[in-house]
Amino acid sequence: MKKTTLAVMAAGDGSRYGGDIRQMEPLGPGGEPLLAYSVYDALEAGFDKVVFIIRKEIDKEFRERIGNRIAAEAEVAYAYQEMDGLPAGFSVPPGRRRPWGTGQAVLSAGNLLTEPFAVINADDYYGKEGFRMLHGDLIRDEKPDSLEHVSVVSFALKHTLSDNGSVTRGILSFDENGNVTGIHETKNLIRTEDGAAVMSDEGILPVRADCLVSMNMWGFRPSILGTLGDGFRKFLADLDGDAQQAEYLLPDFVDHMLKRRKADVHVLRSDDVWFGVTYREDRETVRDMLSRLTEKGIYETPLFTT
Repeated sequence: MKKTTLAVMAAGDGSRYGGDIRQMEPLGPGGEPLLAYSVYDALEAGFDKVVFIIRKEIDKEFRERIGNRIAAEAEVAYAYQEMDGLPAGFSVPPGRRRPWGTGQAVLSAGNLLTEPFAVINADDYYGKEGFRMLHGDLIRDEKPDSLEHVSVVSFALKHTLSDNGSVTRGILSFDENGNVTGIHETKNLIRTEDGAAVMSDEGILPVRADCLVSMNMWGFRPSILGTLGDGFRKFLADLDGDAQQAEYLLPDFVDHMLKRRKADVHVLRSDDVWFGVTYREDRETVRDMLSRLTEKGIYETPLFTT
């Protein structure tokens, strides 16, 4: 069976979380951070290695509080996403204060991603079903063609909204045959009495609450890294007045590949419950959900005993 890797993006700066390091927030009954549940589910599904993508400044604390426990159960490696981690010939624009988004996060771990790999956020709970489907998709034989084969675990938008503020989601679009035709990274999505809407300059615009969205739970093959790197260089070369805030995002990259007919995206729909910690106010909901899952016997406590 093919080896598979789980890459956990945990280098966020917590700007919407009050500046705290939400990746390490103790939320489970045994003091586990949310990412520990994803790692637990991924290992249970058959993943062999875990790559944590973090900032160098939190390395020591992250290893002591999380990484070392998981290293007793599986192969663990670390990559560092930094603002100045740029290709040759590029430099950080004046005034830039943050790394460059999820696309750069994956590239920062490129030398460690030598097997089919999944990519997830550290601050989301995805459920067990998504990891089982994703692992199965990554180990299947690929069709002998020129396309990059990408997998994405999708959720209904209505199950991914926060009660405490707006969120950003990658809304999937399909053709009449059910093939993915685009991924639209949509900001300012909110829950409404009628379901969901997006806040825009034109006002509050309704959005289908049952539409499928990406929650940054991706499956890639190592061959994608060259194209992802080429895209990052083009992104940097094309920067204009938004150089202080612009991000190189995985949904935008995959959407671009789809539009150029360079990728095939396999959608894996999960009916599991999703929840996450975008805002500090989300913490109590997450603690309650993890407690319920533990009481039902779905998880042990503590998850990792070392």
